[in-house]
Amino acid sequence: MADLRALFSSNNPAFDAAEAFTDRQHQWALVAAGLEEHLRRTSTPGYDVEDLEAPRTNVIVFHGVGGVGKSTLLRKIEASLSGPEHRPDQWGAPTWTQPLLPIRIDLSRSASTGSDFERVILTIRLALAGALGRTLPSFDVALRHYWEAVHPGEPLDEYIRRTGLSGRFAEMLPQQLQAGVGEIAAALALPGLVGSAAQQLTGALVSALRERQARAQALAGAARTAALLEATPDLEALSYYSHLLAWDLSRLPAKKAITPVVLLDTFEDTGDRHRDFERLLQRLVWLMPNVFFVIGGRSRLPWADPALHGQLDWTGPAAWPGLATDSASLTVPRPRAAGSGARQHLIGDLSPEDCEAHLARRLVQDGQPLIDADIRAAITARSHGLPLHLDLAVSRFLEIRRTRTPTPTDFDCTFPALLARTLSDLTPEERHLLRSVALLDAFDLDLATQTAGFTHQAAARRLTERPLISENPYALWPYHLHRAIRGAVRDDQHSDDRWTDADWHQAATRALAALGDQWTKAAAHGPSRMLLVACLRQGLRLARDHRLTGLGWLIEAAYVYTDDSVWEPLALPTPADPAPDTPADAVAELLTAITRRQREHRQLTADRLTAVLDTGLLPAELTEMALYYRAKAHKDLSQNDAARTGMQQVAEADGRLAPKARRGLANLARLAGDFPTALAAVPTLGWEGRHHRVLGDIHWSHADTAAAVAAFEAGRAEAEQHGAAGERAMTQVRLALAVSFADPDRADDELALAHQLLEGLDQRSNTLLAQVVALIRDAGTDSVTNRAQSLHGDIDNAGLPFLHRFVELALAFHHSVRSEDQDLASTISRLRALTASGDFAYFADIAHYMAGLPLPAPSPTTWLDGPDAVRTRWRQLVEGRQTHISEHR
Repeated sequence: MADLRALFSSNNPAFDAAEAFTDRQHQWALVAAGLEEHLRRTSTPGYDVEDLEAPRTNVIVFHGVGGVGKSTLLRKIEASLSGPEHRPDQWGAPTWTQPLLPIRIDLSRSASTGSDFERVILTIRLALAGALGRTLPSFDVALRHYWEAVHPGEPLDEYIRRTGLSGRFAEMLPQQLQAGVGEIAAALALPGLVGSAAQQLTGALVSALRERQARAQALAGAARTAALLEATPDLEALSYYSHLLAWDLSRLPAKKAITPVVLLDTFEDTGDRHRDFERLLQRLVWLMPNVFFVIGGRSRLPWADPALHGQLDWTGPAAWPGLATDSASLTVPRPRAAGSGARQHLIGDLSPEDCEAHLARRLVQDGQPLIDADIRAAITARSHGLPLHLDLAVSRFLEIRRTRTPTPTDFDCTFPALLARTLSDLTPEERHLLRSVALLDAFDLDLATQTAGFTHQAAARRLTERPLISENPYALWPYHLHRAIRGAVRDDQHSDDRWTDADWHQAATRALAALGDQWTKAAAHGPSRMLLVACLRQGLRLARDHRLTGLGWLIEAAYVYTDDSVWEPLALPTPADPAPDTPADAVAELLTAITRRQREHRQLTADRLTAVLDTGLLPAELTEMALYYRAKAHKDLSQNDAARTGMQQVAEADGRLAPKARRGLANLARLAGDFPTALAAVPTLGWEGRHHRVLGDIHWSHADTAAAVAAFEAGRAEAEQHGAAGERAMTQVRLALAVSFADPDRADDELALAHQLLEGLDQRSNTLLAQVVALIRDAGTDSVTNRAQSLHGDIDNAGLPFLHRFVELALAFHHSVRSEDQDLASTISRLRALTASGDFAYFADIAHYMAGLPLPAPSPTTWLDGPDAVRTRWRQLVEGRQTHISEHR
């Protein structure tokens, strides 16, 4: 089908503007399966169309956000049921052979004209007039009776033309109604009634049916015909007349038998406070069980909800088993999906591949897509799969093309029409809530309510039931707004009730406070790392993007986040202006730099933290955090003078990070070979200064395996008591390091536990150190040298040069075990070059001790129990490994 609007948007007739339909194969399969089941059931011998108590399964519902393609889907289903030539090839041929009559009714037109239910009934009857070419006597007499009572003096054919229902069958319906009158009059043997008033004919027919006259019952003999004709002919009665229409259809001769498929589009437009129109439509579906209904709307059809009892005639899951809430109505399936009887399905967004296919086929010139690939990619990315966005982008493409060549940047935008469609059926409260939750990546009822400034959750609950809100019942916050709609809401410059900058700022302030309230209350009952990180991600973005002050809970959360060394990515979007110019900017950049150091070169981390400190924008409570982590980066870069200066600043400030800074100074003393100073600092560190880890590092350097293991085990236990997963993993890696020299068999188990504890923590330096531990465990085997070279490359990429010394120490142990003197000499030479600054210089001493070699010059290292004892222990470890290897050959 040509898209005439697109075709007439250009003076160039050479391109083809087609209505590109994208797949929806799954939805067609659902319709086909439901229709096949319906046809089997209605063709079963003994099927009774007058059974008014049996559950109804003659309906299937597709719901989804406005613009997702529901109307397009229903139009394509209508066309496909009309003839196989209109059916997409990928949909496949159906299995049924019975004739079908698709009838699509746009309920928005019914609502706009005010004719509502009358229009629906007449549309169905007009379609049947053309398909059957014959009267449906029971219904036709009732319709004539209704018409003369409700529309006295107005001919039906004139009304049909006036209301826009006219078509090629418009003239047939009045003729068939007249023919129906003739049939009834003939059956009653009262030909004089043919031209009489409907009331006289109806009265005669009712009398004949009450008297059980055979010929009258043959034509209009449904059990309830007489009662219906005796009722006052009003709109309520007209809705019940659909029962007569179903009975007439069931009585058609085999050669004329046909199954109507009624497609009710834009069902959301039937909504009103008292559900009056919806009640009439539900009555139509229930009273015509031999007709298959396909309903499209923005919301789920709630007929299976028992809470609607009294508002609708038939409610509850027993009446509508296929409409009960099931996994198909959620964007994330539940553990066990509902059975094949589900009749309610969410229409989701198009995949990126489907978006690309849609745009490529939408406008074509000389067999090639008119929209270039880079523009199609830009539109697809911004649409988030929403078909309406794709169509609006196509219109924008044609508009721009009139004056110049479009570029991808032209489509980095939202469309007011998309938002207008979204807001059209929301209440004022829901519109306010929609804008409020547009600030949030995800939310629950409480978060949405507080962000909106409401005191009650009812409006938030109603909003979450609309398809523009997706639900993931397994997420921390289960709801999130469709991303394309969220962008349109945030960019809104056209709506009458659009927010001012002050409105957005106030809502963002409420949202930040609500996030802090959730985290603070949860933390009072016990730590929740997942909630902490989630609140930080949303809170930092809100504070940064809306230039918020009052960062109190964010400061506390920042300390809790860094305390455990887990380093989940905070993944904040890149700001439009990368240079921080508010305290919120500075805090966001601080935590981003600290977190990203696990995936970036440490020099970049040091530079970013320096830039943050230079702004002077950091709250005083967080300045020491920037100083401390910059000092750590300097230490990892072997810039130990700078590291020592930074640690000293933090320690002297005596703030929250002072114990960690004192630990850093103790470690720097150890790296310089001043072990007595490092050991003297241990009693002052406590848990916050990780005293056991510092002590263990001192002992393994002395080859005192038993003391090192005891210290690391104590540190691991203390970390477990404090629920500190990051520290527990870090200590376990060092425990495995201490054991790896002395006991390769135990090292296997300790290293396996280390890898298990590191899983998901994003501790890059410790992950690489664990690979060093594996080299030491395997010292003496053939693969060590090649693995060490590969590990050097990974360390360079990570910007963690201090780890090169550990790799060379592992190689020194390996060559000593194998008595490879030349290779050992080369390794010692590299170690001396790597420790020329004085840091880790004792590693070169240890390499000599391992091989039993004398030191070439006096060492500056100050050992706790003298160099001779240390030499003896390291040499014993080498000899022990040699014995182990010989025993296992």
